[in-house]
Amino acid sequence: MGEDVDLAIDQTWLVLVDLLTDLKKKGVEISPVINRDLSLIKTSVSFYKKDMTHPDMIREFDRANITITEIQDKLFDLAFDFGNDYVKTWTDKLRRANMGEKVYEKADSKSKFISNPPPGFSVARINLKSPIAEDRVQEIAEYDNLIIEFDDDNLLAIYGDKENVQRGLKELASFFNE
Repeated sequence: MGEDVDLAIDQTWLVLVDLLTDLKKKGVEISPVINRDLSLIKTSVSFYKKDMTHPDMIREFDRANITITEIQDKLFDLAFDFGNDYVKTWTDKLRRANMGEKVYEKADSKSKFISNPPPGFSVARINLKSPIAEDRVQEIAEYDNLIIEFDDDNLLAIYGDKENVQRGLKELASFFNE
């Protein structure tokens, strides 16, 4: 198997990121914890795809499924403020994703670093000279409402609204000198 495997959770993740983006565009305040958790889900699923038989990977995948359901509940609680038709549209997308249907096409990217960028998000990649502590990066992610993934110890992928990505990049610039 491998990272090219499409799982229902991949499409569910894309639907929820798109819903989150739409809610933000409608002026809804979204907790930075949701972005952090979405990032962790994406990372967990990527690790799971590398070895779908390893017990630790299976456990992490189960946790990712629980977390994605919690995020879904939180986002739909916010979506109800925009009426039943709005909720029905997103419920239909989520139902189709959970059934394994492709709701969103994966980006056709030759880069192994940034694949499947969330719909409507800007993307940046940073290659650091030396590894940094994940908690320092996570603080920036939470403060700037970003999704930051470690592709390896020295490579970060950053997702978010354009202004937030730019602000996050400025904060991360200090790590280039370390």
